[in-house]
Amino acid sequence: MKKKILAVLLSAAMVAAMAMGCSSGGGSSAKSDGESKGKAEDMTFVVVPKCVHAWFDEVNKGAQKEADLLSEQLGVDVKIDYRAPESAEVSAQNSTLEQAAATNPTAILLDPVDYDGSADIIKEIQDRDIPVILFDAPTPEGSGLTSVGNDFAEQATIAVDMLVEKMGTKGKVAVMQGAPTAPNHAERYQAHLDALAKYPDIQVIDGGIDNDNVETAQSQAAAVLAANPDLTGYLNCDACGSGVAAAIEEKGMQDKVTFVAMDNLIEILDYVKTGTITATSSTLPQEQGMYAVLMAYQAAQGMPLPANVDTGIGRITADNIDEWIETVSAK
Repeated sequence: MKKKILAVLLSAAMVAAMAMGCSSGGGSSAKSDGESKGKAEDMTFVVVPKCVHAWFDEVNKGAQKEADLLSEQLGVDVKIDYRAPESAEVSAQNSTLEQAAATNPTAILLDPVDYDGSADIIKEIQDRDIPVILFDAPTPEGSGLTSVGNDFAEQATIAVDMLVEKMGTKGKVAVMQGAPTAPNHAERYQAHLDALAKYPDIQVIDGGIDNDNVETAQSQAAAVLAANPDLTGYLNCDACGSGVAAAIEEKGMQDKVTFVAMDNLIEILDYVKTGTITATSSTLPQEQGMYAVLMAYQAAQGMPLPANVDTGIGRITADNIDEWIETVSAK
């Protein structure tokens, strides 16, 4: 929790510093001619997640908090335009991106379903002098983009470590994929497999594909559990753990299957509280939204940006679940 408090304080300090620079005519435009923006103007940041999902709702909350802080510090109207495609499909997301760009926003914040499938439209948006900031995704090599998130491979390794700590080094483990084309989900999935490969007495099986949908996760997990009554462990790659947990409870396998999930949505935390989910590692979605807006503001001012902003990983177990539930419920 100390890291989260520090993140908020750092954000406030950065905004205050930028506000001083803006009021004195400092800071430059993102336009190619490099002309100074001068006095701060009203801004709109468009947030385009993969799809409609509770995890992205938390990202939106963080983005709105940062927008409110910028509004207060800069004395202008800073708006968040949240546009979530109904499903995690690249065509749907590209259509949303096109519609967002047509509004000529200050910047666009994007969690790509498939970066390669959106690369052309991202370039078109940038050519219109609209900065693009990625969140919850690694920075594609050679893209020059800034990404806000965490080390996805590290997060998967943490999950495997927590699984083995409870289950032991022998057993049968299913790994569920999220949206396979999504770079963060793909990286987590491969990292799960790599970490599990260190344990030769653990058999790894296909845990299904949920495509970032809780109901799909539940139905996929139910099929896997029915076909594998000897299953001892489950891992997943996105914030659909409540679906897997529901399937485990329906099969009455809470005492047989050690399930380590991802993220800190309240419905996931509730399952940690009951013990159906043994542990979860959180990507801190509100912090991702907050820092993505902050990076987008800096980009719009022509400021240099880091390739990556790491918001950290929260480790949530039975030992600290009450603290996390209180924190997330209060957001």
